[in-house]
Formats: sequence, structure tokens, C-alpha cells
Amino acid sequence: MTALAVLAVAVAVLTGHTLVNATRWLRRPAVPRADVTEPVAVLLPLRDEATRVGPCLRALLGQRGVPGLRIVVLDDGSTDGTVEVVREIAGDDPRVTLLTGAPPPPGWLGKPYACWQLATRADPAATALVFVDADVVLAPDAVAAAVAELRAAGVTLLSPYPRIVAATVADRLIQPLLQWLWLTFLPLRAMERSRRPSLAAAGGQFLVVDRAGYLRAGGHASVADRILEDIELARAVKRAGGRISLVDGSRLATCRMYADWPQLRDGYTKSLWATFGNPAAAAAVLTLLLLLYAAPPLLAVAALAAGAVPAALVAVVAYLLGAAGRVVTARATGGRWWPDALTHPVSVVVLGWLTLRSYHLRKRRRLSWRGRPVS
Repeated sequence: MTALAVLAVAVAVLTGHTLVNATRWLRRPAVPRADVTEPVAVLLPLRDEATRVGPCLRALLGQRGVPGLRIVVLDDGSTDGTVEVVREIAGDDPRVTLLTGAPPPPGWLGKPYACWQLATRADPAATALVFVDADVVLAPDAVAAAVAELRAAGVTLLSPYPRIVAATVADRLIQPLLQWLWLTFLPLRAMERSRRPSLAAAGGQFLVVDRAGYLRAGGHASVADRILEDIELARAVKRAGGRISLVDGSRLATCRMYADWPQLRDGYTKSLWATFGNPAAAAAVLTLLLLLYAAPPLLAVAALAAGAVPAALVAVVAYLLGAAGRVVTARATGGRWWPDALTHPVSVVVLGWLTLRSYHLRKRRRLSWRGRPVS
């Protein structure tokens, strides 16, 4: 009974931290009242994105409030007609430049090299760089709001996290964990103020950087071989003396990361090993997550079966407190909470399985993405 009470208190503290982050510390960029006058380059890396690039590029062409906007698109060896789609949509629009990317050299992964080529070949006059993935659709004022927030916050790197579109059962089980994890376990205000590179987070789907600070940090060349290049870039910025900020971008952008379960499974599998570091650290973190969030409903059932009603009630409270954290996260980031929050224990179990799969395939050197090895 005492152990259950301690568990419930721990979950309550973490959910309280989620609430503080979501209601007090989480920045929410607003649309600026005046145009952003500085030159801005939006950088779009593409590899086999023919089915997804259309809405993304149309949204970029429809941006408002940034007269100096230029869009640089890099085709990274696509074989599915991506280039043709880009040319059809962009037409003769002088704001769009289409580049042909080179294969990544030894020591580089594909995504960092594509982003580095874009950054180094964009208009030198651009003082702000906006990296956007093909699965992101921006609201009309998104670039203006993000660049204005970058300057208002006085940071080098701003990560406006998009609203994640969860269309399938698998999406709804796994995708909301992204926002939940950083709202629950990452002290946002401390992350902004601290110079420690280890205290950093970012999402590469929509990333805004001050160009001078980006180059001072080494840009994507400093994270050439990192599968989590977005987080590692944020750490590089901090090491170079810059500041970072993770903000709610749910009103600025939407993102459907994966089309189906195989893509979602393989997408998480390729990178979860890098999230936790060594296997011992992963085992410790997963054990803690399973104990705090997956065990309570099982313990409640076991306690009821044993006739220990008070213990069952404490376990139920712990379960509901964990679900409440998901509710807070969903309401803060534009997600859905009903009935998804109630399946939070299942989500944590699936995350654990994906992590084990990630380490297993990495050990066997079978991790790949978009036809390229990632480890």
C-alpha cells in the first residue's frame, strides 16, 4: 500500500509539472502586427515526397507578412516524380529555387546533408533560415509568426512544434507521446535559460534559426552523422553560446508524419536507440515509465481480485493521474484527448516495444530509412 501511494504521488508530481509547463512556460507565437522585414529563406529538403509535397509547397507559396521570403527546395535523389510535382506547383514563381542534391559523402546521413546543402546555397542575404519537412503544412502567417518570435525571444534556434495529425489507431497510440514526453519531463523555462547542451529539445519538422548563430554552431555539418539531427543541432547551438526555445506551434502548422503503421513503426525504430543513448539508460527509463504509467491499471485489477479495495483505489488514482497528463498535453498542443488519454498505459507499452526493436535492429545493423542505412 505504501509503495502504491508513493507511485501515485510520483505520477501526481509529473502531471503537475506537465500542467505548469503547458499553462505557464510554453510559449505560443502570435501573428505579428507588422510585416517581417528581414530576408527569410525557407528550406525544404525532399526525398521521394511526391504524394506529400503538394500541400506543403502550396502553403509555403501562400505565406503572408514576409515580403523578403524565398523558398529553396532540394531534391535529394527522389525517384517517384517529386521534382515534377514541385515544378508543376511552383511554375515560374521567382521566389522558388529548385536544387539537385548530391549524395551524402562518407560520415554524413542523408537528412543533415540535405539541410546543410540548403543552408549553404540559400540567398546569402537571408538572415533567418526556416527548415520545413514535406509532411508539414503551414498556416498562412506561420513563417512570419515564427521569425517574429525568434527575434522577440532573443534566441538562436526556435522550434515551433506542429500539431501532429493522428488519423489511425496507431497514430493515436504513439504520436501524442512526443508532446507528452517533453511537456512532462523537460523543464521548459530552465531549458531556455540553461547553457547546458544536455538540456535541449527541438523538432526538425519546423525549425527556425538565426543564420549567423546557426553557422557559428557549425550548422548541420556539426551533426552530420546524427540520426536525431534536430536535437543535436539544438545542443550545438548551446555549445556555441546560443539559446534555444521549444514553443507550441499547433496553431501555425500541422504534420502527418507517417501514412500507416509500417511507416510509423520503422520511423520510430530508426531513431529510438539514439533518444536514450546506451541500452542501460534505455532500460532504466523504460522501467520507470512502465512502472509509473502501465503498472497502475494492472495493479488495480490484481488488488481487486485479492480483495484489497483501498490498494485498488490508490492504483486507480495513479492511473487516472497519468491519463490526466495526456489530457493536459492534448489540450495544450491541439491534440485529441478522448478517449486516447485512457489508453495511455498501452501507449507506453508500445513505446517500450519499439525501443527494444530499435536496439535489436541496430545491433544487427539493419536500421535504414528511405533506402539509406542510418547506423
